[in-house]
Amino acid sequence: MSIPSANNDPSPDRSLGAPFSHKGLTYPRGREGPATGELIALAPGVGWARLPVPGSLRHINVWALDDRDAAGEGVALVDTGMDIPAAREEWEAIFAGPLAGRRVTRVIVTHFHPDHVGLAGWLAERFGAPVWMTRTEWLLARLLTADARDVPPADVRAQWRLAGWEDARIAEETGRGWGRFARIASLLPSGFVRIAEGDRLRIGERTWRVVVGSGHTPEHACLVDEEGGLMIAGDQVLPRITSNVSISVSEPDGDPLGDWLASIDRFLATLPADLLVLPAHGEPFTGLHIRLAALRDGHLDRLDALHAHLAEPRRVVDCFGILFARAIDESVYGLATGEALAHLRRLEEDGRASRTVSDGVAWFRAT
Repeated sequence: MSIPSANNDPSPDRSLGAPFSHKGLTYPRGREGPATGELIALAPGVGWARLPVPGSLRHINVWALDDRDAAGEGVALVDTGMDIPAAREEWEAIFAGPLAGRRVTRVIVTHFHPDHVGLAGWLAERFGAPVWMTRTEWLLARLLTADARDVPPADVRAQWRLAGWEDARIAEETGRGWGRFARIASLLPSGFVRIAEGDRLRIGERTWRVVVGSGHTPEHACLVDEEGGLMIAGDQVLPRITSNVSISVSEPDGDPLGDWLASIDRFLATLPADLLVLPAHGEPFTGLHIRLAALRDGHLDRLDALHAHLAEPRRVVDCFGILFARAIDESVYGLATGEALAHLRRLEEDGRASRTVSDGVAWFRAT
């Protein structure tokens, strides 16, 4: 049985919109996406649905792949949405509609962020299906769903101060407690199926190669079907926005932007340029190499601008205006802090900046 199209329409090639090109990328199905309860067939055995997420992203794309296992035919799901009522309701509509009667064989998760892993545990329990993830991403998801407490850890509060947060902001954030991840992610099963760089996954009639990227998260899995010309990219390659690349509280001396740039170079060297990219946010597109080069060059340009900005000593929070084109409000203050620090760390690793710490606050200056 193959993936049905929207509302069980027998025509899987129903066009969502006219092809659209912008900044070197082409969107073969236009700039629209599936509506509530829809599952759009993008290619034989590959379905596309959308789940709501709060905030400016508005949605996450998830993928349903024709599959079979020892028990027979079914469907593998790639990414799951946050564990919020609206996302659960959307899945219920899909299971009652285009996937009615279909058995879920496995739940594949690209990375540990809650909009991707949030409902993996719920789906796994509902269908008795195993969760497939890279080891690092599974461990991080398990850690974060278990780490809930009334007050943020002392070392985390020290990191906020290091970045230049004012005392009032630290106090306000402290009052919110710690462990919001656990409130939007269901508990994963105790065991999982590990996937890793270079693995080849036979899913239905297709073979997908696992290609790992780093920087957005440590071991982000993309799935590439070279023969079919498809790439499920998760957040590693997005068509219009740049994935957040941040210093994490769990690795405060890491260099995620260095990892991100190295992943881009490796993707450019090893992936075909003509793949149809299935991103987690936005619409399927072609022009992979053009987009990868734009992502790389955008970060390099910001590093140069930041280096010039550091002619005078700056705190992390003093760098927002150089790095971001939008005002940084409460909803993204933590993300902006992590990303600004990632750029400053990259300059440090390149020998282009140094830091001094005074009264718990880090000051960065160009070298």
